[in-house]
Amino acid sequence: MRLLVCGAAGFIGSTFVELRVREHGDQVTVLDALTYAGRRENLRAVEAGIRFVHGAIEDPAAVAEAAEGAEAIVNFAAETHVDRSIADPFAFSVTNGQGTHVLLEAARERGLRYVQVSTDEVYGSIESGSFTEESPLRPSSPYSATKTGADLLVLSYFHTYGLPTLVCRGSNNYGPRQYPEKLIPLMILNALAGDPLPVYGDGRNVRNWLYVEDFGRGIGHVLEHGAPGEVYNCGGPDECENLEVVGRILKLTGADESLIEYVTDRPGHDRRYSLSSAKLEGLGWRARTRFEEGLSRTVDWYRENAWWWEPIRSGSYREYYERHYGRSLKR
Repeated sequence: MRLLVCGAAGFIGSTFVELRVREHGDQVTVLDALTYAGRRENLRAVEAGIRFVHGAIEDPAAVAEAAEGAEAIVNFAAETHVDRSIADPFAFSVTNGQGTHVLLEAARERGLRYVQVSTDEVYGSIESGSFTEESPLRPSSPYSATKTGADLLVLSYFHTYGLPTLVCRGSNNYGPRQYPEKLIPLMILNALAGDPLPVYGDGRNVRNWLYVEDFGRGIGHVLEHGAPGEVYNCGGPDECENLEVVGRILKLTGADESLIEYVTDRPGHDRRYSLSSAKLEGLGWRARTRFEEGLSRTVDWYRENAWWWEPIRSGSYREYYERHYGRSLKR
């Protein structure tokens, strides 16, 4: 396929592009603004075989240039970190809302298939059981609210204009090349450096963990086999409390449990996420990676790829960390 993949210099998008090029031979154009979490080196394994356009999805001219010759658009481009959305919600409405709208107009003008990459956080928190695609949308942060709005806009373009749009909602992703503001890489890198591991609240929040390659293949499955106008959940095979995740990371890194530091909980922190993937599984997708295997693989990657993360921890991320947690990193 000839794909325009937006936000593909980031964690999940770069994994998706690698999979599509290597496993399907797709011709890919990447559109990415290269903000703090987007890095060209994330694409270096396939860079020789892709076209790269530097630009933001809220810029119609950049989108028009990147969409030339495409058959479909897959949109990963988003502001994604809940903590940052609490501190600066406006940036999230611009990228997640306005940017999605610009992409949809480009798809409508060209008659392109469109896949919106979304999140389980649009459903809010669930005490027991799992969310299905019919569950009410109850976002609880500026991040999840802007993603919810984008999802609804995407679906409206199917119902109003007949555009073949689809939404794929993933549970918590983890794996190589994830920016260290997120739980798992944050804890891995702090453990390797001997820094405290900041755990929100009591650490008993539960997440449904999905290895990034499994999500990439799930999105590809929706792109190829999904019905226009439909939503598909893509959840991981295992649930864990955050404190259990931290404990596993301590064992895998050989760090001491005394590094755990409980910090003030995030405002509006959802207690539990869980997705039912039965609808997507009905199309033939299955998660391949159990959490124990994927976490071990992820720790090994960060341990062996200091060239990737050392520039991050010595740059603007260090300043963000100090502002957010009130302490500096050792290295």
